[in-house]
Amino acid sequence: MLVKLSKINLNVEISRSASDSDYIFFLHGFTGSSCNWDVITESIKGNFTTIAVDLIGHGKSDSPSQVQLYDTDSIVEQLNELFNHFSDKQIFLIGYSMGGRAAISYAAKYPQKIKGLILEGSSAGIEDEKMRSERIADDKSFADFIESHSLIEFVDYWMNLDLFNTQRRFSNEKRNQIRKEKLQNNKTGLANMLRGFGTGQMPRLQKEIKKILPKTLLITGELDTKFTQINSELLKLFPSAKHIVIKNAGHNTHLEEPKEFIRLVNHFLNKF
Repeated sequence: MLVKLSKINLNVEISRSASDSDYIFFLHGFTGSSCNWDVITESIKGNFTTIAVDLIGHGKSDSPSQVQLYDTDSIVEQLNELFNHFSDKQIFLIGYSMGGRAAISYAAKYPQKIKGLILEGSSAGIEDEKMRSERIADDKSFADFIESHSLIEFVDYWMNLDLFNTQRRFSNEKRNQIRKEKLQNNKTGLANMLRGFGTGQMPRLQKEIKKILPKTLLITGELDTKFTQINSELLKLFPSAKHIVIKNAGHNTHLEEPKEFIRLVNHFLNKF
């Protein structure tokens, strides 16, 4: 369903709805969409309403041309407006990669709104200035590539990055399905998301994490050594967090090892 906000429309998919329940919102990664969470949302145990969100520039949500609508502050306010549309109570928030960066950005500004937080393969921004500048340049190059090539060419290039090497073990049928889902996105939306909310553009939130008091679960894949190291450092900054590494998984653990990811999420939710 399309939810009309003050500046844009965001699409959400409600996989299950329960009366007088807690809400769990799921945020996908770059080039993804709400459908990436289907297997996970259908397997959540307990009295929850589960909602997967198409972030701005993705899926069926709007892909405006104004880059400023894609910056961190705008995305946080879009999410706040969306969450308040459904509930004035505390929520559970689960985000993968880019969606995890959106989730931690939201939790840093509205910690009182969070009941529980799960971050998968995510980060809190880049602290080193040189690395930050390099990442901004890389994201600009990716954005330029998107605009100067077909969406098919970009998706094929993106899926073959080293970050997703571990997904090459999937069957051709599964990889084709992933590719098909990514091709539903909009070139303008993807390019602007890199320019406005790329990792280099995102504010550094390491000093803000201390404000996030609710229980937090950090999940990374054993084969994703970069983000496992990043999250081992993030763990020290959260007041109440646990970091779990899923064996035989790369960057996208909920796609590569869904049963273990679901088990961890249900175990986390069962504590509330």
